[in-house]
Amino acid sequence: MKVLSNLEPKVVWDYFEDICQVPRPSKKEEKIIQFLMDFGKEHNLQTKRDEIGNILISKPATPGNENVKTVVLQSHIDMVCEANEGTDHNFDTDPIQPVIDGDWVKAKGTTLGADDGIGVAAQMAILTSTDIEHGPIECLFTVDEETGLTGAFALQSGFFEGKILINLDSEDEGELFIGCAGGIDTLATFEYDQEKVPENHVGIKISVTGLNGGHSGDEIDKGLGNSIKIMNRFLWNAGNEFDLRIAEFDGGKARNAIPREAFAHITIHKDEKDEFIQLFNDFIPAIKGELEITEPKLALAIEDTDLPSFVIDEDTQFALLNGLYACPHGVYAMSMAIEGLVETSTNLASIKFIENNQIFITTSQRSSIETAKFDIASKVESVFRLAGAKVKHGEGYPGWKPNTNSEIMKITENSYEKLFGNKPIVRAIHAGLECGLFLEKYPYLDMISFGPTIKGAHTPEERINIETTVKFWDLLLDVLKNIPTE
Repeated sequence: MKVLSNLEPKVVWDYFEDICQVPRPSKKEEKIIQFLMDFGKEHNLQTKRDEIGNILISKPATPGNENVKTVVLQSHIDMVCEANEGTDHNFDTDPIQPVIDGDWVKAKGTTLGADDGIGVAAQMAILTSTDIEHGPIECLFTVDEETGLTGAFALQSGFFEGKILINLDSEDEGELFIGCAGGIDTLATFEYDQEKVPENHVGIKISVTGLNGGHSGDEIDKGLGNSIKIMNRFLWNAGNEFDLRIAEFDGGKARNAIPREAFAHITIHKDEKDEFIQLFNDFIPAIKGELEITEPKLALAIEDTDLPSFVIDEDTQFALLNGLYACPHGVYAMSMAIEGLVETSTNLASIKFIENNQIFITTSQRSSIETAKFDIASKVESVFRLAGAKVKHGEGYPGWKPNTNSEIMKITENSYEKLFGNKPIVRAIHAGLECGLFLEKYPYLDMISFGPTIKGAHTPEERINIETTVKFWDLLLDVLKNIPTE
């Protein structure tokens, strides 16, 4: 039995719950691709896919609307896969379990995938509707938005025909987005030698958990804690006082999420253990006091554990801890053009010990100004180069420059005010959207992005507001009804 079947709009929630049953991790979208291909064919809709896996399902206009401009509705089909510590969930095989929690829908212990499953569900609802007035519709479903914008990068000109595109991947009801930041990843790799655990050392495990995490674009300015930064701060200070050796340091998961958890396996000389634990216990109230407003659930723990099979060499440990400490994280500059908009930021996203004695660090930078984007990426690069790491950058993606004369913006503004009695906020967003990449292949596109309210995206606290989903749906239908003729 479906748990969301009594929610409105019923058809959207029904499709959303269907989508929750289909595993769809980024870069592993084969099952959701097949699901959508079968859906299109089942409903006798023109359906095609490109080599990378992007799908286009087209629906003719309703009678009398054949001359209306074609609208492209767009969302991405992958999701960020994060689970709470202790949650037994295999994202490659297990369905997401949605639950109703007051005014919200969330998942049991995992990300929900409303980003951007709710957009996919809305597209499916329109494609199968028999009572919605609209012109020609093209529904574009892209792959791998969350970990590399691979689908948008690979999209070829001519795949769709519409000149108006509505992106359904925003997370703040009442706000219409007409621009977004560009982004780039900066990746650092340290190589280390394995050394024997020093004599008379004991094993200790340290954990930093309970942080909110969050989207590294939407929530980078919220003062949230970064688990890697917190862990590194303690290890750096402790390393200056004690004979501390690192065996492993693991934190963060997704490149576009502020890291929520971090774990370290270290060794310490047995004679220094008591003083080390006292330093840790003193650190706890200090860091909690700094983050008491934004991170009330922050938890730090220390426990005895077995000795590791090796520790990393001291030179690499010194370089790693100093590089992480110096690496910037958070807001770098606010926009002078748009009040309240983060212009440039950087996210220290993850650290992993990988094969071949390597430590891999992922960071991501965003900016609404292309030159500033590359400047902050170079700053991060310089920090890790000074620390002796090998550094490379990802391909990056462009921003979407706002068009304040946009026709679809004015149509959407008018629909919103007519439906809800107040003006929406029209602004740019610091998060990255695929729209900037679409403009490279389709420079004539007139675009807008809107959606229901989603909180905690990219974390197991992800939740979507039920009431705003109704407003999102009503707005989308009214906008489609008011698209002009060619």
